[in-house]
Amino acid sequence: MEAGEGKERVPKQRQVLIFFVLLGIAQASSQPRHYSVAEETESGSFVANLLKDLGLEIGELAVRGARVVSKGKKILLQFDKQTGDLFLNEKLDREELCGPTEPCVLPFQVLLENPLQFFQAELRIRDINDHSPVFLDKEILLKIPESITPGTTFLIERAQDLDVGTNSLQNYTISPNFHFHLNLQDSLDGIILPQLVLNRALDREEQPEIRLTLTALDGGTPPRSGTALVRIEVMDINDNVPEFAKLLYEVQIPEDSPIGSQVAIVSARDLDIGTNGEISYAFSQASEDIRKTFRLSAKSGELLLRQTLDFESIQTYTVNIQATDGGGLSGTCVVFVQVMDLNDNPPELTMSTLINQIPENLQDTLIAVFSVSDPDSGDNGKTVCSIQDDLPFFLKPSVENFYTLVISTALDRETRSEYNITITVTDLGTPRLKIEHNITVLVSDVNDNAPAFTQTSYTLFVRENNSPALHIGSVSATDRDSGTNAQVTYSLLPPQDPHLPLASLVSINADNGHLFALRSLDYEALQAFEFRVGATDRGSPELSSEALVRVLVLDANDNSPSVLYPLQNGSAPCTELVPRAAEPGYLVTKVVAVDGDSGQNAWLSYQLLKATEPGLFGVWAHNGEVRTTRLLSERDAAKHRLVVLVKDNGEPPRSATATLHLLLVDGFSQPYLPLPEAAPAQAQADSLTVYLVVALASVSSLFLLSVLLFVAVRLCSRSRAASVGRCSVPEGPFPGHLVDVSGTETLSQSYQYEVCLTGGSGTNEFKFLKPIIPNFVAQGAERVNEANPSFRKSFEFS
Repeated sequence: MEAGEGKERVPKQRQVLIFFVLLGIAQASSQPRHYSVAEETESGSFVANLLKDLGLEIGELAVRGARVVSKGKKILLQFDKQTGDLFLNEKLDREELCGPTEPCVLPFQVLLENPLQFFQAELRIRDINDHSPVFLDKEILLKIPESITPGTTFLIERAQDLDVGTNSLQNYTISPNFHFHLNLQDSLDGIILPQLVLNRALDREEQPEIRLTLTALDGGTPPRSGTALVRIEVMDINDNVPEFAKLLYEVQIPEDSPIGSQVAIVSARDLDIGTNGEISYAFSQASEDIRKTFRLSAKSGELLLRQTLDFESIQTYTVNIQATDGGGLSGTCVVFVQVMDLNDNPPELTMSTLINQIPENLQDTLIAVFSVSDPDSGDNGKTVCSIQDDLPFFLKPSVENFYTLVISTALDRETRSEYNITITVTDLGTPRLKIEHNITVLVSDVNDNAPAFTQTSYTLFVRENNSPALHIGSVSATDRDSGTNAQVTYSLLPPQDPHLPLASLVSINADNGHLFALRSLDYEALQAFEFRVGATDRGSPELSSEALVRVLVLDANDNSPSVLYPLQNGSAPCTELVPRAAEPGYLVTKVVAVDGDSGQNAWLSYQLLKATEPGLFGVWAHNGEVRTTRLLSERDAAKHRLVVLVKDNGEPPRSATATLHLLLVDGFSQPYLPLPEAAPAQAQADSLTVYLVVALASVSSLFLLSVLLFVAVRLCSRSRAASVGRCSVPEGPFPGHLVDVSGTETLSQSYQYEVCLTGGSGTNEFKFLKPIIPNFVAQGAERVNEANPSFRKSFEFS
């Protein structure tokens, strides 16, 4: 296709060249004809009739081959060869065909081919107001520094209007404002140029942007207009310093706030923009403490905590902060930080005076002086001081949180020698904190207590026959005091009985109160004695007390029983007469014995040891009575010999024997056989006297033997004056008051006896003993059983 078109293009180019050559020749000889038409005329509209202008007739146009051609332009005209009328082939747009050129003339030619002839013609397209002024930029931006002085002009882009002539752009208007007015200036090519003129100074901080409406008006009827937005940005200059929202920030922060906590946020505002409005924050004239305690964010102005706070060290901080913009201008503010106190410190106690040892019996005496404090503030620093309620002390407040500890009542070391005092100090914060301070007060001793014996009286028991220097017991006294005031010394006090040889009886150890018997004691000589012991302390002045000591000598079984009846001496024994008609239980006689000891050592028992005829006589174990155990017969022997064992109850027991001679008789009127071993009556009486004297001397030397016993002794008399002796039997009953009823059926130890021997008709008579010294030891031992008729009957003759 392209190759074919190229081949066809060559003849046409040649024709065109020829045509233009011919046309040029023709034009040189003729002037073009002028035609006009308004633009935007519809296609097919009549333009003109060319017959007259061509000088041809209607028929000639067709014969000569008339046609319209144009040079370099699209043929916009249509030629009617029959009538010679010229029509518009399409709607014409002047602005498209000619643009801004005025007048808009389209040359064309009428070609007559036969013969060849050219007619020059021009079609002028008249402009109509079919276009409004148009701004190429709907928004016109002007950047004007706020420092520009009034009167300055600013050229702005003009509007475009495709119309020409009076229909083209004729005027500009601007919306009313206070800052600018419009000035129109004609250019060299006749174009109206709009200019903005500054009426008064700009202030970006007051109005950073100004928007104006620029209107372009053409000269058509009616006029057309076009608008554009003129946006004026006021360019900032650094003419504003940063300003803080508040010149003084007051904040409170607890002292226990953690590190990194936000203290405050400062904010500064700079009316400038750009770098001139970029603000950075920094400390101003800050001390080292502030820089160590706080950290400031340069961008956000946030003040943060760098280290922990302590109200007790620093209560307030004054932080100066500077805000600087990018242009170097700065402003300052003050952050006043008040540290809020918390109850994080317990009270403190400082002891000024302390007396740890106080003598007893003192009152209103100063013990301690101390002060209390609390570094916290407010109620957190107020304190209350107290001690235990059960102590004899009280706290007395003084000036400036000083307290004195004073004794309220007199102290008694013997009741309590040491006091542990707890001083409690509590603050009034929340939560309450407290401390406890312990002090110990020792109560020193004063000699205000006399030694006190453990007993008001002591009873000591010592067995007789003790060894000398025997420890017989101890006394003990205690002293409630202490130290030398409690050291006790013991001593023997003078006896109340001046006849008591106390110094030769006992001694006492002055240090420990041990008592010692200095010599051997004899119960039968001294049964008991009393003395007083003193206890004296070593205080100043000395205090003493005394106690009664009673020493009881315990009996030892050191005396054997002594038979008083029948007499057991070398003289002829006395024979008891027993009638053969005696009934069983008949009292034959009674063995009377005494024991120098006491208690169970003197309890005597009797036992038939030997008998001539066993089973005929018996001895009562408790009273020594010898009685028949059965009826006597003629076959029983006339003479009987009984051996009675007298034994005490001591440990080990001691004993003695008594021999009895009994003679069975049919009646007391019959003679009885003399005893071959009988001595003369006078010799028997003498030996009996010696025995009684020895017995009485022995009883008197012991001071304790008081026995009342009547011993019936018949005096033996001889029936024959030369060699035969007879025993006289006591006439009448024994006096009842001579019998002991102490429970042992022995004679009382508290009697001495008198023996009388009388003689008459060759017969000696034994008179029973009668008491000489009654009531020597005890009243209880003097009683005699006078109501013992059986005893009296046993010695009566029928």
